[in-house]
Amino acid sequence: MRKIITAALAASFLVPVAMAPEIASAQSAREVRQSQRDLREEQRDLRQAQRHGSRQDVREERRDVRQARQEVREDWRDYRKAHRDTYRRPAYVGPRGYSYRPVAVGHRFSSAYYGNRYWVSDYSRYRLPAPVRNHRWIRYGNDVVLVNVHTGRVAQVYSGFFW
Repeated sequence: MRKIITAALAASFLVPVAMAPEIASAQSAREVRQSQRDLREEQRDLRQAQRHGSRQDVREERRDVRQARQEVREDWRDYRKAHRDTYRRPAYVGPRGYSYRPVAVGHRFSSAYYGNRYWVSDYSRYRLPAPVRNHRWIRYGNDVVLVNVHTGRVAQVYSGFFW
């Protein structure tokens, strides 16, 4: 009888532990959305303070916006760590003559680098913001780059995005 009770108690402790990753990842995605919502609210408050507030109000709102951005980044990093398989992709095969060099905003790619075979079309899966008109998220090595498809200019870079 003692063995049965001990086994039942042990099983009751193991079930919540086994379910914890699903709960943690769902909570993490919720936290990311909440942090993004908080950031938008802080940015709205900053605009309001810039229009009608004192210098002190503007300074405080800027600090709040910085803190909200930091929280969004931390929540996104936590989400990325919890969903490692989503960010693991096959080896990158660049266009002919490809040689990886880190890029920055303003860099100009030739059209071979942002053809449709390099597009990251499911950007919401990776929690990337929606690209604006005439822009595309592309994969460049293990980086994700937002490129203006008309000019080839880089608008935003996330280095080391994929594992």
